[in-house]
Amino acid sequence: MSIELGQPVADFSASATGDTTITLSELKGKQVVIYFYPKASTPGCTTEGGDFRDRKSQFDAANTVIIGVSRDGIRAQENFKAKQDFNFELISDKDENVCQLFDVIKLKKMYGKEHLGIERSTFLIDSEGKLAQAWRGVKVPGHVDEVLAAAEALHAGH
Repeated sequence: MSIELGQPVADFSASATGDTTITLSELKGKQVVIYFYPKASTPGCTTEGGDFRDRKSQFDAANTVIIGVSRDGIRAQENFKAKQDFNFELISDKDENVCQLFDVIKLKKMYGKEHLGIERSTFLIDSEGKLAQAWRGVKVPGHVDEVLAAAEALHAGH
């Protein structure tokens, strides 16, 4: 089951860094960027998170919250956040509830072996809680700029 553009995103609650629980419905009134990454502290994920971190003030100006999600445990997420000085929370989705909601678990090949893993994906949810845009199979370079432009355009339209 995949979420559709223009449709409300099902509510969820998940454990996140900073000893918080993120509940989507509590973010109503704000736009939300949820980005899924395969593994904390790996090069691509570090670059992507850094790009979001470096543009956070611009996302804030567009009334947009940034949330990162991977299947790493909360300690790995806390370490990743602290080490990279991320200024947003990371969800630990070990049970894959959030991943399944957004249908980002895909069969991937690495070194000739197949495994199920997170396909790097980003979702922009509007201030009403509806899916405004989805990027799947993301390539990191330039991606955050594209998401920011979409968030700004969406915000300007409201």
